[in-house]
Amino acid sequence: MCNLYSQTRSQDAMRQVFESVLDREDPLLDETGNLPPQPGIWPDTAAPILRHAPGTEGGWRLSRARWGMPTPPAYLKGRRTDPGVTNIRNVASPHWRRWLGVEHRCLVPFTSFSELDQRPGAPRNHPVWFALGPDRPLAFFAGIRTEWTSVRKLKEGEVTADLFAFLTCPPNAEVGAVHPKAMPVILTRPEQCRLWLTAPAEQALRLQQPLPDGTLTLVQEGMREDPA
Repeated sequence: MCNLYSQTRSQDAMRQVFESVLDREDPLLDETGNLPPQPGIWPDTAAPILRHAPGTEGGWRLSRARWGMPTPPAYLKGRRTDPGVTNIRNVASPHWRRWLGVEHRCLVPFTSFSELDQRPGAPRNHPVWFALGPDRPLAFFAGIRTEWTSVRKLKEGEVTADLFAFLTCPPNAEVGAVHPKAMPVILTRPEQCRLWLTAPAEQALRLQQPLPDGTLTLVQEGMREDPA
C-alpha cells in the first residue's frame, strides 16, 4: 500500500491542469495559502486536494486535508487514537460506501509515489518511487474526503478536520514487480478526472483499475523523499 508520495508542482501548475478538467463556468477557489513543494507526504500530513465546494455554493475548491480517512470501528477497539486509513480497496464495505457520493469525491494531485520494495533480497523499508515519466508530470489519485471529529494524536486531543484517502487496485506490471499487492488508482486524462468528480458512483468506480502496463517509470529508490 502507498504510504508515501510527493507533490512538487506549484499551485499555478495545479490550477492550469485543473482548468482542463473543469467546465469554463466552474469557479475554483484556492484556499491553500502559500503551498510549498512537498517531496515527502506521509500519513496524517496536510496535502492539497481538489474538491467540490460545500453546500449550495457550486464550483470547486483547492484546499488542504489530512491524509487518512476514519478507521472502521472494528479496528479501533482498545485504541485511544485513530491515525486514519490512507488506502481504500474494498468500496463495497458499508464503512466506505457512505463516502462514495460526488460530494465526497476529490482529486489528489501527485508527482510521484512510492511502494516498499518486496523483491527478493531487497533492503528493509526500501522505498521505490514511480512516476508517469522522469520529469514527474502532475497526475491525480482518485480520492474521497470527509470532515470528521476524532483524536488522531493524543498530544493534539480531539479535533475536527478535513480528511482524505485514495482508492487502490491491483498493480500493473511495473508496480507489481516491486509490490505485488496493490497500487493507487491514478487518473491521467481530463475526462477521467471529470468522471470521477461528477458521475454516479456505479459509473465512477469503473475507474478503479490499474494503469496500463508500461505507463509508469521507476524514478528512484531508497530515498524517503522525491524532490525532483
